[in-house]
Amino acid sequence: MIEVMDEPKTTAVMPTPAREPLRRVGPPPAGEQPALLIERATKKFVVGRKKKSVIAVNEVTMSIRRGEIYGILGANGSGKSTLIRLVSTLLTLDGGRVEVFGNDVERDEMKVKQLINRVSVDAAFFKKLSPHENLAYAARLYGLDARKARAEAITILARLGIGEKRLSRPLEQMSRGMQQKVAIARALLTSPTVLLLDEPTTGLDPRSKLDVQTFIEEVRDSHDATIVLTTHDLDEAERLCDRIALINDGRMVAEGTPAELMAMVARDYAKAPTLESVFMTFTGKSLDDDHDDDKNEDDEEQ
Repeated sequence: MIEVMDEPKTTAVMPTPAREPLRRVGPPPAGEQPALLIERATKKFVVGRKKKSVIAVNEVTMSIRRGEIYGILGANGSGKSTLIRLVSTLLTLDGGRVEVFGNDVERDEMKVKQLINRVSVDAAFFKKLSPHENLAYAARLYGLDARKARAEAITILARLGIGEKRLSRPLEQMSRGMQQKVAIARALLTSPTVLLLDEPTTGLDPRSKLDVQTFIEEVRDSHDATIVLTTHDLDEAERLCDRIALINDGRMVAEGTPAELMAMVARDYAKAPTLESVFMTFTGKSLDDDHDDDKNEDDEEQ
């Protein structure tokens, strides 16, 4: 159901439409273990010459079901990528807790790493090596059988529009879109039960973006995977996400299905029933606005 933070709760609850027979939309019912549980997660950074403490993630709470595609929307610097890094164990919490299928990201870090994988907008590779060599290296790191991993990689890349002939070409000679597809293939080699996609289609051409979006849906349906997606593309969020959370200044300010959120801004705020209206209503800014706390030119973006 829809939830708005720091706003009066409405008594009317919009029903959640069943878009697909097997679609599971959260929050998880009583007795069902969440795929991803975030409770009062908090992260602070010290930035700038003034050594100012900035709260990048401020007591964020989410409970996500297995099989959901859960979207996180926020302007640049709102804290959404920091939140993804906390879940993926790349950053440590300053407060609160995060669990992946009941495993604490700090106490059970190695177990969590076996359950998740992450694709970011700035995926790192050995650029002199080919997609095959990069994927083979990743397979060895995870202890996967080399032959099986290669066959799986070829299948995944073919589905994303990269033919076997391109597997021997150095990554530095491939387009940004092709490199991002290789990053997705690398993440899926480990068959993660929770896939963290941090702006995976940013900078892609329309065809590559459509290929990736379609593949995300297939991964959710065929692997029963839980997918957490940050994006700047509102159309992408509306198409892919079962539920959406809006993050503003490190806080979660609203949560619900796209239909619930759009109906609510139309009903309660007399705004157009679009995700753009939802975003502007709850954040007061556009997706491209930068969050700048003290206007210091050497401050780092969270």
